Amino acid sequence: MDKEPIKNIKKILVGVDDSEDAQLAFRVAMRRALDLDATLCITSILESDEMNVFQALSADYIHGERKELEKHVENYRKIALQAGIKRVEVVIAEGDAGETIIKRIIPKVEPDLLIIGALSKKGVKKFFGSQAAYMAKHAPISVLVVR
Repeated sequence: MDKEPIKNIKKILVGVDDSEDAQLAFRVAMRRALDLDATLCITSILESDEMNVFQALSADYIHGERKELEKHVENYRKIALQAGIKRVEVVIAEGDAGETIIKRIIPKVEPDLLIIGALSKKGVKKFFGSQAAYMAKHAPISVLVVR
């Protein structure tokens, strides 16, 4: 029997935040991207449910939070490039992390594989069974959940 890959993975999407699981997912995604000579697309979502009503209504607050997130994700991009990954993209969006990745990011980026951590950094949805399970269930592509 041939040991041919089931699917040629050319683009990997990884969701990042500051959780340990997301850090591990990022390292796994980098290793896979290097091994497969794949493009690595790094995404992070500005979640509005983490803001109070006054923050959510303040354009200055949202803009500041988004700028901070852009800077943070740019650091991930630099790390990936330093690790030797040739093609690294960054996508930032706002909304519910799981739903935004599935409904907006994946159709835009068209990755072959999504790699995510089992736990998120904050909120009630931090335990597996919410964001990661939602993405694993609804993604139109293969999902690797890193624990």
